[in-house]
Amino acid sequence: MHGHGERLEIKEDLEQIILVGNPNVGKSVIFSLLTGKYATVSNYPGTTVEVAYGTTTIGDKEFLLIDTPGVNSLIPLSEDEKVTRDILLKETPRAVIQVADSKNLRRALLLSVQLAEMSLPLVFVLNMYDEAKSRGITIDHRRLEDVLGVSVIQTVATRKEGIDEVKSKALTARNSSLRVDYGPELEESIEKVSKLLPESRANRAIALMLLSGDTTLTHWLHSNLSHEAIEEIEELVRECQRKHRGSIYYFVNKRRLEFIKKILDDVFEYRGPQESTYLETVGKLSMDPVWGIPVLLVVLAFMYAFVGYFGAQILVDFIEGVIFGEYINPFFTDAFALIPVALIRELFVGDYGIITMALTYSIAIILPIVGTFFIAFGILEDSGYLPRLAIMVNKIFNRMGLNGRAVLPMVLGLGCDTMATLTTRILESRKERIIVTLLLALGVPCSAQLGVILGVLGGLSLAAAVLWAGIVVSVLFSVGYLASKVVPGKTSDFIFEIPPLRVPQVSNIAAKTVARVEWYLREAVPLFILGTLLLFTLDKLGALILLEDLASPVVTGLLGLPPQATEAFIVGFLRRDYGAAGLFTLAKAGMMDPVQVLVSLVTITLFVPCIANFLIIIKERGIKTAMAIVGFIFPFAFLVGGIVNFVLRSLEVTL
Repeated sequence: MHGHGERLEIKEDLEQIILVGNPNVGKSVIFSLLTGKYATVSNYPGTTVEVAYGTTTIGDKEFLLIDTPGVNSLIPLSEDEKVTRDILLKETPRAVIQVADSKNLRRALLLSVQLAEMSLPLVFVLNMYDEAKSRGITIDHRRLEDVLGVSVIQTVATRKEGIDEVKSKALTARNSSLRVDYGPELEESIEKVSKLLPESRANRAIALMLLSGDTTLTHWLHSNLSHEAIEEIEELVRECQRKHRGSIYYFVNKRRLEFIKKILDDVFEYRGPQESTYLETVGKLSMDPVWGIPVLLVVLAFMYAFVGYFGAQILVDFIEGVIFGEYINPFFTDAFALIPVALIRELFVGDYGIITMALTYSIAIILPIVGTFFIAFGILEDSGYLPRLAIMVNKIFNRMGLNGRAVLPMVLGLGCDTMATLTTRILESRKERIIVTLLLALGVPCSAQLGVILGVLGGLSLAAAVLWAGIVVSVLFSVGYLASKVVPGKTSDFIFEIPPLRVPQVSNIAAKTVARVEWYLREAVPLFILGTLLLFTLDKLGALILLEDLASPVVTGLLGLPPQATEAFIVGFLRRDYGAAGLFTLAKAGMMDPVQVLVSLVTITLFVPCIANFLIIIKERGIKTAMAIVGFIFPFAFLVGGIVNFVLRSLEVTL
């Protein structure tokens, strides 16, 4: 959403300031405050997949600020960590601002040690110190400043506390005095390897990475060293491993943790939490297997009321009925009536007109629904509820050959399936990545589509909404379970950190909503116009009627829908929410009864992914896997829709 291609617009000669930190420490909030621009802000790990760039002014000088993906180690275990490590190796920053979660100082210091070994000018930011205080944690930040040898600043980024000091201290960043002694044998090996490396500030760190078995530096080695030097380093690594008779990586981490324990004993005090707050109580209940369900139902009821009723009924009725219906569409219809060429008139204000269909769908119908959904999703995101939902369903996910970590892309899929497919990189095994990619493409509706679906369901009974959700969730878990039996491979271990439940900040919600609406207008509206042009062309060529006739056995026979629903499925491949909007229009016009509406919504939810998601699946999983996924989903969606139609009609269910 933010950061894509932005560096091209920024002068390359600017001095750099790099933001680093563990996942979920508020780094992106600080980036946002320092640059005045939006970056993705979430309370669950693994969100910052892309690197974001921006400029910040300190005094009278402008700097390039780089927001790197969250990392736990500079010996990469994921693509995110490799990106951050490579940036730190390649760039020569004026300052590195390490953002730490005050509640988890041990984890932050483990990263600080590695940054110190890279001889980087450092500023250490103790973020969320208010939350640490409420949990009975006290950090002597002045003593920590002496130990680290760098400036230590306490901040509460969500309230903008301490941000000005972060900016000013960046100008006086200096190398940390931290130095771990790894013992005579390993120190000797470090020195020998360092001498073979090109002269650089990070030689000690690179030597430690190589001795620890970091294979991601292979390309860097071949780009910077001769074949003979590489062979000599490899022999030194083998010799070091023989001497230690075990994992050097494990030994290095053990020494670092012993070193950090001494620092914590000196600066960290835990008195126990204060009285449990209301938010802490709700936070615990939301993860409970039993009490978590009522909390989830309350959340869903809020989403249904805010998006399905307020967004899809009140706002849509006003914008579509009044603004477009009484002013915009009549104005352009009258204006284009003056144009003598009928084809041009119909192109803009006909049944498949750019104004009367594309803009009416995208702006009058979908935008108010999507806007309210973005607000609701932002509240859930900022509050810290989403990772609690992930914990609650972890055991169920285990039955699908997945662990709780796989819930993250699934939850992100409610925002955008395309971006969520990219975040499957955080999953450690190929099996997990394939299964989650399949489930995202199959039945996780993106924000735009889900918003429209909630809007349609808002006009039906609550039973219809529950039935739709139940069918989709059941299908997802059934397919996931079967896929876990078919796709070879193993499930990785599950380690998950839960942020505290917070009261969402209005400014954060507003910033994220504006940025997401801007993204929707920029990315989605052109595709709506393209889809309308496709329908217009098919209509003029007589192909639309032909397609409706060809699809009739499936759409009208199997699904029991009116022939006009075929159009929704045709354009649904361009944008699934466009397809859902077509169904929304049919439902509002009274062209479908409640059972038909439910059948159509189940089918469009399980329909093939949008074209953008399809292209990303090809990029991430390969053409064969992508074609196999789409080849399965397309007939499967209609099959499930047909079964739902048959069962509801047979039982004479009324909704």
